[in-house]
Amino acid sequence: MSNLFDEYPMLIFALEALVALVLLIVIVVWTMSGRKKHAPKPTRDDRQSR
Repeated sequence: MSNLFDEYPMLIFALEALVALVLLIVIVVWTMSGRKKHAPKPTRDDRQSR
């Protein structure tokens, strides 16, 4: 494996960029999925303050 990196040193940067891209996509998808949740129903205290 180290012979591969010795022969192609830019492969390390390409792998790092790929990992960073996958991580970015996972974070974006994870945060966007949280927006699908419904707003909590008003409680008794919320209705009395109106």
